[in-house]
Amino acid sequence: MGFHHFIIRKGIVIMELFIAVLVLLVLIGLSNILNRFVPFIPVPLIQIVLGVAIALLPAGVHLPLNPELFFVLFIAPLLYNDGKRTPRHELWNLRAPILLLALGLVFVTVVVAGYAIHWLIPTIPLPAAFALAAILSPTDAVAVGAMAGRVHLPKSIHRLLEGEALMNDASGLVAFKFAIAATVTGVFSLAQASFSFILIAIGGLLIGALLSFLLIRLGVWIRRLGMEDVTIHMLLQILTPFVIYLVSEEVGVSGILAVVAGGIIHAIERDRTESVQLKMQVVSASTWSVILFILNGLVFVILGVQIPDVLNTIFENVSFDNLQVLGYVGLISVLLLVLRFVWIYLFWKGNENSGEALSSGKPRLKEITIITLSGVRGAVTLAGAFSIPYVLQDGSPFPERDLIIFLAAGVILFTLIAASVFLPILAKNEDKAEEGTPLTTERKAQGIMLNAAIRAVKSEMNDENKAAALAVVSDLSKYIRQAAGELTAGKRKDILKQETAINLIGTRAERKEIEKMMDENVIASEAAFKCNSWLDRKEMMLANRTNTQMMFSLSEIGRVFGHVFMNRSKKPDQPFMLENADLFRQVKMRTSEAAIKAIRTHMNDSNRIVALSVISRYERVIAKLRTWNQGKTEDPFDQEKLELQMVAIQEQRNTIQQLYENGEINRDVAAKLRRFINDVEATALKNT
Repeated sequence: MGFHHFIIRKGIVIMELFIAVLVLLVLIGLSNILNRFVPFIPVPLIQIVLGVAIALLPAGVHLPLNPELFFVLFIAPLLYNDGKRTPRHELWNLRAPILLLALGLVFVTVVVAGYAIHWLIPTIPLPAAFALAAILSPTDAVAVGAMAGRVHLPKSIHRLLEGEALMNDASGLVAFKFAIAATVTGVFSLAQASFSFILIAIGGLLIGALLSFLLIRLGVWIRRLGMEDVTIHMLLQILTPFVIYLVSEEVGVSGILAVVAGGIIHAIERDRTESVQLKMQVVSASTWSVILFILNGLVFVILGVQIPDVLNTIFENVSFDNLQVLGYVGLISVLLLVLRFVWIYLFWKGNENSGEALSSGKPRLKEITIITLSGVRGAVTLAGAFSIPYVLQDGSPFPERDLIIFLAAGVILFTLIAASVFLPILAKNEDKAEEGTPLTTERKAQGIMLNAAIRAVKSEMNDENKAAALAVVSDLSKYIRQAAGELTAGKRKDILKQETAINLIGTRAERKEIEKMMDENVIASEAAFKCNSWLDRKEMMLANRTNTQMMFSLSEIGRVFGHVFMNRSKKPDQPFMLENADLFRQVKMRTSEAAIKAIRTHMNDSNRIVALSVISRYERVIAKLRTWNQGKTEDPFDQEKLELQMVAIQEQRNTIQQLYENGEINRDVAAKLRRFINDVEATALKNT
């Protein structure tokens, strides 16, 4: 009976956890909807507020934060993705400031802030103060990415912050573990700690790179077995960061640096094989966009859910003065910002004459302030604080554990709010100077989304829908030229000339194919004469010359005489079968295929777009004739084209959302582009 009740109770707990996760997912969606109405408040802050609200409800969500599970489930895949998407050459160019921020600033913060916290709050022992300073030292990669993207930071600063966040998690957490160990055991060796740090860091990078390489080779081996199923390879890719993190932590090295190195190796392999597996890349991008959207949102919502319990622990404790504790939060936060500002200024000043500064000239106060405020703390800090043990080695309680967790949560909120308030103001002018006018930004973004749509359509193209796919690609290419401002009056004339020349190439190829069919006795001379007459009329309409009519008349006369002589040839006379539909379809299909082949041989970079447009029309004819041959009464071309247009439209919407979330376009540009997509969709549906 007891076991039965245990199973029932376990099932109830699992069901409650499942409902809690569903509620959190709903809050993530709600946060993005609310952001539409209050765009001046970043989504991360909205998500934290919603998390706090849902936790304060009488039947609210209460999730115990398991630090180890949190790092595996959230931090590992997020840092892995950051590692694979951050440009490697830009990180290498910024290696000096990144390392000085990720290593040097962390060490300075631990020492200076540790002594300051112990002096400010004597009840926190010095080793425990070092532990708090260590867990407060790393900026959170998730928070930095979300905040920096929303306020449109200059590109160079954005890359610097990304690189710092990728590296300083490991240094801060390692320093935190040593400080906690010193507090628990009362033993600390600087030499041993330094050696262990180097071993853990280098070991993490090497094992992460090795595991990522082996998993990539596993995927290649599976593909060589003939298993090209995208689902299997996508599953392997999703499991990669979890495998790398768990194995690295089990070995005893830094799992965080391991997943970063694994992401970089994945990006190198992806760049090397960029020309193949287009469908896999499209599916991978779509899948990861959903995963990252959910994980990023859950990080901040879960952070918000934890805050009420953390605050209540201190506010309800009569031994603490609430105002004094809040003053501690403010002082520690300001100290961290001052340390960061001074460190960046000294580095900038020291490299001013060596050409290694972030920008030419003297250090600018605004840029240093932007980098300082962008050092946002996040869920990594809170998860680390929750990992503090409850008791010391001798069995006594860990000194001021609840206060340390409260201070960590308070600093997180302080840095998030400070960045949300001041960064948009400071970054506004920088953003305008770097990204140019709104018109330029809109045109560039429109080109990016249309090219993404073209890639999506090509990934769906096969033998059956080739004609429809080429037609959609042709339409998208025209939109790209319009977006780039290329279709001026002079450009339009050039395009018309190119189109005429390409059509003439196709028409002449059709004529040669008719002559070939006549030599093969596939069609009779009278049928060939009739087909050539139609081609003459087509060529007359295409050729823009003053003597077109004269040339056409002479061509007609030549055809008549040629027809007379051909009837007197030794070739057996065949009945006139142009009226026969089957023969006509056969002729038209062969001539269209010959025209496509000829056009492709003359296609180059300058006329590629126009040539593909003409080819798409020939493919349309072939597709229609094939459906007739198969006895189909309905033409599937329009349906196939509509389906591919919907694929392109959805990809454009996804791209606009991604550009907006990355901070590459602002809200007004995103709204204009969405209206453009809506108009295109309405036109496509109306024409069906």
